[in-house]
Amino acid sequence: MDPPTPSPVSSVPAPLPVKIPRRSDHHRWGDRIFYGLVFAVGLSVIGLALAIVVSLVYSSQQSFRVFGWSFLWGTVWNPTPTDTGPFGVVPFIAGTLVTSAIALFIAIPLALGAAIFLTTHCPRWLRGPAGTAIELLAAVPSVIYGFWGLFIVHPYMASTVEPGLKRYLGFTGLFNGTPIGIDVLTAGLILAVMIVPTICAVSRDTLLAVPQAQKEAALSLGATDWETTRVASIPYARSGIIGGIILGLGRAMGETMAVVMVIGDTDKVPTSLFSQGQTIASLIANELLSNQGPLQISAILEAGLVLLFISLMVNVGARLLVWRVLRGGGGIVE
Repeated sequence: MDPPTPSPVSSVPAPLPVKIPRRSDHHRWGDRIFYGLVFAVGLSVIGLALAIVVSLVYSSQQSFRVFGWSFLWGTVWNPTPTDTGPFGVVPFIAGTLVTSAIALFIAIPLALGAAIFLTTHCPRWLRGPAGTAIELLAAVPSVIYGFWGLFIVHPYMASTVEPGLKRYLGFTGLFNGTPIGIDVLTAGLILAVMIVPTICAVSRDTLLAVPQAQKEAALSLGATDWETTRVASIPYARSGIIGGIILGLGRAMGETMAVVMVIGDTDKVPTSLFSQGQTIASLIANELLSNQGPLQISAILEAGLVLLFISLMVNVGARLLVWRVLRGGGGIVE
């Protein structure tokens, strides 16, 4: 009888224990220093934001004591040599919201259309130069946009565009008044040109992140190019597109010099798109250095606090909108 052959498993030597090298104290201290630096930088950014809010609240106390909550719904801004007011911020809130709405109404179709063209239909040799040209528009100083609006856009708006709008769309009530070209409509148009690069750049990068398989699946089912963009690309990228729109809105609400030069600088609530007016940002630029006294300075800084609060509410609303979009399905997180 033959002796039993040893099992192949039993002949395999046991693996040697692997020693995991312990990190030296030098590496531990390096990690701690890095963590401390990053933690300090993060807290400093939050602290800077809180410091801005606290300084605005402290500096606007005098205005709040004199006018109270009526500052938020007052419609008269009356700087006097005796520095007694009254001061109300409603005309400037209205100017900010109207010009920003006009800018978004014009800029969103242009920016989204340019982004779709660059990502789907643009020839490869043109894609780079065209994208760079659009992004360079964001690097143009706002004062250059202001001069362009004042000397090029303003005469054309006064002589051609606004008379035509009044003739054919005057019945809507949006284009009442005298078309002079220096008004909230021209300011909104200039802001639209300024925010197109921001919205386009973010939307283009988001559309480029759409998986190719998703587009090919739509095409394989017989979808046209437009249908593929509508049902496959835009739903996937909509959260990023919304983020780009909110970034553009933030710039439109805070823009100063370009608006100052073409809006007319009138402290009244706009009654039509041909009305002159002011935004909160243009108010601060115009009156902070030509004030009549400490009460007016305090009122101007309280107006800045209102603008900061509006911007915060816009960002919170945008976050909620993106959350609802993502919850509904699709989209990438920006």
